[in-house]
Amino acid sequence: MTVLVTGASGLVGSHVVEALVRGGEQVRALVRPASRDAVVRLGAEPVAGDVTDAAAWEAAARGARAIVHAAAIVQRRASWDQYVAANVDATRLAVAAARAAGARLVHISSVAVYGGTAAYPITRERRGEDYPFQPIPDHDFYGRTKRMAEAVVSDAAERREVDAVALRPTVIYGERDRMFTPRVIRVLRLPVVPRIGAGTNRLACVYAGNVAAAVLAALAAGNRGFRAYNVTSDGPPALSQREFFAAFAAALGRPYRPLPIPAALAATVAALLTARRLAGAAVSFLSGDNPYSDSAVRADLGWRPATSAPAAIARTVAWFVANEKPGR
Repeated sequence: MTVLVTGASGLVGSHVVEALVRGGEQVRALVRPASRDAVVRLGAEPVAGDVTDAAAWEAAARGARAIVHAAAIVQRRASWDQYVAANVDATRLAVAAARAAGARLVHISSVAVYGGTAAYPITRERRGEDYPFQPIPDHDFYGRTKRMAEAVVSDAAERREVDAVALRPTVIYGERDRMFTPRVIRVLRLPVVPRIGAGTNRLACVYAGNVAAAVLAALAAGNRGFRAYNVTSDGPPALSQREFFAAFAAALGRPYRPLPIPAALAATVAALLTARRLAGAAVSFLSGDNPYSDSAVRADLGWRPATSAPAAIARTVAWFVANEKPGR
């Protein structure tokens, strides 16, 4: 039988398709026509359509044993209504399609559902899946709609309409990343690299290939109802902020020359790594420590991040050098 993947030309979805194909699965992808060739190259059968179209869902999910819903608006400039349509309403359609097909649903959520204006503390802290949700600022359309979308999935599971797992990654990087990785590369091509904080913190990053491995573990699980899991670390060794960026620089063949900057300039520098409207959150991310524990997904699903951070960074940079030609 077939596994249906949405967002299959995107960062997480494309790695999920690759992992499924390597495992011998038949993969179908619900994609817009412009992304058809990209998913064919990955080995998936394309079904043209939009995730906000119920008829497209019905056609794509027919006969599927499982659905991996990875499509979402993340940091794009879009209206609240557009975020709701893509992130919440499309998830309702994913639930309906899974229910109609009798398919298991794996929903790609985010640690953004936990909320909080300072999500990444300076001191080390452990937050499991039972960590209480905090208020989400009104301007954070992504965090608000991802929390709403996850609630759609959990509510349907509580009504016994579907069996579902939600995976909550931190900031994701890897081949085909269009947000974080290009900005890191741009900064590392500067003569010096601004450093926020001491640089000894562990950045809250996870490689897309390791997230895809968690998806496969969730598809193989036998849970009934709903479970949510943090997916927030790469294979060892764990890297500090300094080590993470130094590994990126080494993969680029660049010297790593960090320059500590005053706190007053932190938001300006952080805007180089994310959208300017999210610069405050980026300062917290760059200077804080990753508090989100993924011990539950390891214990319950047997997931282990097979790709180490240094190997993941090397793969990521090699792909960008070959395909994106950064610096030109």
